[in-house]
Amino acid sequence: MMVVTGATGNVGGPLVRALNTAGERVTAVSRGTSATGAADLPAGVRHVRADLADPMSLRTAFDGAEALFLLVTGEFLASGGDLSGVLDTARDGGVRRVVLLSSQGVGTRRHPPGQEEAVKRSGLEWTLLRPAGFHSNTLAWAGTVRAARTAGAPFGDVALPTVDPLDIAEVAALALREPSHAGTTYELTGPAPVSPRQQVAAIADAVGEPVRFVEQTREEARTQMLRFMPEPVADTTLDILGTPVAEEQRVSPDVERLLGRPGHAFTHWAGRNAAAFK
Repeated sequence: MMVVTGATGNVGGPLVRALNTAGERVTAVSRGTSATGAADLPAGVRHVRADLADPMSLRTAFDGAEALFLLVTGEFLASGGDLSGVLDTARDGGVRRVVLLSSQGVGTRRHPPGQEEAVKRSGLEWTLLRPAGFHSNTLAWAGTVRAARTAGAPFGDVALPTVDPLDIAEVAALALREPSHAGTTYELTGPAPVSPRQQVAAIADAVGEPVRFVEQTREEARTQMLRFMPEPVADTTLDILGTPVAEEQRVSPDVERLLGRPGHAFTHWAGRNAAAFK
């Protein structure tokens, strides 16, 4: 059995579907999913409501499982969350393999390595996924695009190789199902760097109407970010967006090498998600 935490999110949702389609038994774990949300899971997928902050709440999910996809929220990290208890509970439940959704920022030393270190110390077989920013982060613009056909962001012409959550999910499915990925760290990016201005243009093409790009100052963007993320996370994110290091602008070959095809470009993601902006 495969256990997927964050099972209703941008990566967890498609990962659950991919594993289910591949014939794997899946337990979908989420903290706040209601019975209605659980009903949206594929047929045959078990749902467990649990919280990483309470490792004992995960015991039912881990019973009989062999592999775990571990997604840690920014809220968990900001509260000083420690994965050791989660990993101990997983190991006690029979889990042998863990795939951690980490971040590119750990490799570039923008983000602390604590969660990766906990996974490596766990005694479990491990695989680390370090994605760049997600294409789906632009869903933050959906409200203003729908209401006024505008989208605002700082650093309008700084391009980064953001990645499609579907590609992350497909790589995670491989790592969960195939032991050969144990002990490996994968850097996951899109096929080409794309700037916020280019992303807005792609969304305009997808909805079939002009969308005006509004360049924010760093402080304007920071004020907006602080509504939903801790101050250190907001500041680090703005540093990456505005003054990326070379590694953060580099296109990694890992997605194409693992999936046998290039990662999905942002234009592909925008077309697939056009309804969110209409």
